[in-house]
Amino acid sequence: ANQGYLNGLANEMGESTKSIRKELNHLHGAGYLKKVKQDNKIEYKVNIDHPLYETLRKVVLKHLGLEDLVEAVLERMGNVENILLIGDYAKGIDSGNIEVFLVGKDLNFTYISKLEDKIENLIGRKVSFYLSSNLPTNQFHIKLYSSD
Repeated sequence: ANQGYLNGLANEMGESTKSIRKELNHLHGAGYLKKVKQDNKIEYKVNIDHPLYETLRKVVLKHLGLEDLVEAVLERMGNVENILLIGDYAKGIDSGNIEVFLVGKDLNFTYISKLEDKIENLIGRKVSFYLSSNLPTNQFHIKLYSSD
């Protein structure tokens, strides 16, 4: 996920809040994270302005197999405007099911269905595609690709 709270991160990772706080402070001190005080909570967000952000983002995408997924979709479907990661992976939960929202015009659902199996074999994870001609407004997502 792009953001999180101390308690949520500690619960998700099965670690103490003290150890998570220490690591978050290190990442904040190095400039990788931003701290935003919100009411009585501190929210940690990725610092997208950090000079290494894009490099680290690509490493994570490659590790999860998402870089290969994006390349496979774009290589075979030129009308894709946006590729969005939704569901558990967008929230930072490794559930084994990658949900991808494709936005574009005249997207071929039959072809995408066949592509699911090929991509699953390529990256070794379950993949589900959702197609639309509009960006979702109420769905938490991470943008993997934009034609803009």
